[in-house]
Amino acid sequence: MTDAVVVEIRTSEQVSAARRLVQARAMAIGLSTLEMTKFVTAASELARNVLVHGGGGTMTMRDLQRDGKPGLQLDFEDQGPGIADVQQALRDGYTTANSLGLGLGGAQRLVNEFEIVSRPGAGTHVRIVQWKRR
Repeated sequence: MTDAVVVEIRTSEQVSAARRLVQARAMAIGLSTLEMTKFVTAASELARNVLVHGGGGTMTMRDLQRDGKPGLQLDFEDQGPGIADVQQALRDGYTTANSLGLGLGGAQRLVNEFEIVSRPGAGTHVRIVQWKRR
């Protein structure tokens, strides 16, 4: 895959489709079973957040290369209400959906690289990256 693949996330079915697409691509670039499982789990959580908290948005997937190692980058974007306090939202136990509160912080721990930018009233952008280990 040389170009970015953009996936709309506006329904639960599209969340599932995004998860399957990430799993297939992670397998194709040779991520180990553990790397793939962790990355797909993080992707699934973030796609669900785009739908539930952001009112829908997109996932953009890109292949990466660094020092001869393949990687996979996912960008999740929505135009929802944003997150007023990102640091608080990353803490375990924080929830706005009456859940376990492991979502963003859990996703951050599952991947090699994690970035989040959120502006209240203007949406959220989360980027995750997983590199294949040698």
